[in-house]
Amino acid sequence: MSAKLVSIVISAYNEEKNVEELYKQLQKTLQKQKDVEFEYIFVDDGSSDKTFANCQKLQTKDDRVKIVRFSRNFGHEIAMTAGTDYAKGDAVIFMDSDLQHPPFYIPKMIELWQQGKEIVLTKRVDNKETSKFYKLCAKTFYYILNKLSDTPIMESAPDFRLLDRKYIDFLKNFNEQDRLFRGLLSWMLPSRNVAVIDFVAPERFSGTSKYNFFKSLQLAINSIVQFSVAPLRIATYLGLAAATFALLFGLYVFAEHFFLHNPTPGYATIMISVVFLGAVQLICLGIIGEYIGKIQMEVKKRPLYVADYIEKKEKKKHAQKDI
Repeated sequence: MSAKLVSIVISAYNEEKNVEELYKQLQKTLQKQKDVEFEYIFVDDGSSDKTFANCQKLQTKDDRVKIVRFSRNFGHEIAMTAGTDYAKGDAVIFMDSDLQHPPFYIPKMIELWQQGKEIVLTKRVDNKETSKFYKLCAKTFYYILNKLSDTPIMESAPDFRLLDRKYIDFLKNFNEQDRLFRGLLSWMLPSRNVAVIDFVAPERFSGTSKYNFFKSLQLAINSIVQFSVAPLRIATYLGLAAATFALLFGLYVFAEHFFLHNPTPGYATIMISVVFLGAVQLICLGIIGEYIGKIQMEVKKRPLYVADYIEKKEKKKHAQKDI
């Protein structure tokens, strides 16, 4: 029986000092793996440093190294999408290039896959690089997300996973322009043939995280908006609450004026009402605007990315169509 092929899709954005070390660790970890062949697909997400050049150096030594080079930064989710487009394996493993997804766990993933598990997820039980405040924020985010979302998403499950070819092909049926892989995976997650591996994320080998506060906040907003209409319902409830408040406040002012003979100063009541109702309207408009913005981006149906696909001694350029 011929050996199965496993594709390892590695997202990299300004990771010039990490890609070579990651490759070394992958080689060391996987060289004794039996009945499995590998291809390494580095997705350079528009890096401005030497990430691409270092990936090319790896390719000169190992023709199993393939490179997808984005023309600009399209984002981590699109980088993983590009990996699925070019991966040829019977199974695909996704990981980041910062070495916080330890290659040490890949043999266990493959073992579970060979035993019949079609999806192997990982759960980060600790992260040595993040502060207690960040961990608290992450826990709060997942709590709010799963309260609002129609699709529960497993807490602390990073994009370090193995998917069988069946699910890779199924993922290609999704045509969202703005996508969240964890959410899509949770949406289609079967009730059986799924395994979860706990792991501790080590500190980055080099460099700093590409997610600052504002990018993390945007990811949180996207996660909620993409998988739930609950914020729109909240906007409706806020409007009803504001209307109720205005009605009750009006009755109070009427009673105070005609029955208690103690007129409320007009300036104060007007300012309170204007500020309160104005804040509610802005919140509601902001929520509606998020959804309208998503619709506007989706209906354009632009290509997801533009990239060079580079194999050893071969270079082809594609403008990838939406899938």
